[in-house]
Amino acid sequence: MPRVRRRTILVVAIAAALALATFAFTASNTVPGSKAGKGEGVISGYAVSSVAYTLSTTDPADIDSVAFTLDAAAATVKAKLDQSSSTYTDCTVAGLDVTCNFSPDVSVVDADELSVIAVS
Repeated sequence: MPRVRRRTILVVAIAAALALATFAFTASNTVPGSKAGKGEGVISGYAVSSVAYTLSTTDPADIDSVAFTLDAAAATVKAKLDQSSSTYTDCTVAGLDVTCNFSPDVSVVDADELSVIAVS
């Protein structure tokens, strides 16, 4: 019986040493603080006014550019005239005035919407 007792004590001692080493390792880990969260805010649109289309000088059946005014300043503005197109044209912003030059020009027949994306 003493031999079985020694083995039991030895196994328990090894298990305790491993548990203590594991606890000591996890207790020494430090994690820096971080921020995480969820928030919400209002997304308000821009009002577009004074829209003026310029036809191509080489083919008056094409739209060369569109100019319009926004009701608030924007840093980036893009526009498209064809609803089926996924390509937006980069526009030039000067204060509240915006000009979008289409290249290639957009056919008047294909122009079925003025879609504007503006970001402040």
